[in-house]
Amino acid sequence: MGVGAVGSAADIAPGGATRTLARRTGWVLTGIAVMFLAWDMAMKLFLIPQAVDGTAQLGYPVSVIRPLGLVQLGCLILYLIPRTAPLGAVLWTGYLGGAVATHVRLENPLFSHVLFPTYVAALLWGGLWLRDARVHRLLQPEPVRSTHV
Repeated sequence: MGVGAVGSAADIAPGGATRTLARRTGWVLTGIAVMFLAWDMAMKLFLIPQAVDGTAQLGYPVSVIRPLGLVQLGCLILYLIPRTAPLGAVLWTGYLGGAVATHVRLENPLFSHVLFPTYVAALLWGGLWLRDARVHRLLQPEPVRSTHV
């Protein structure tokens, strides 16, 4: 087993069981986001009528639906490969930010439409933070330090 794999020496050390639970929870969060994004991608790639109609209602031409699906496929592949997962998460964040902007422009409902891509991005990043030690270290908050001299 490689570094950070489930069942590694880090899991035997104090806090190892907690780390294993965090990693598994991260994969569950990742799975939820990936299932939604893969479903959305497939609908675009296969030009499912609901995807065509929904994309047209958002003001995009039908000609961009399959290319959007290909962009989603690229982001998904990068996100699912552990070494490139942070890059995939960054690219997904950009893509989902565009979805937020589209819903804001159309004055769609806040919680069900405008913020939905933000919920998906939170699942992507939360899952990655819990399962990837590099991202966890990068996003770990600094300890509070005294400012007294």
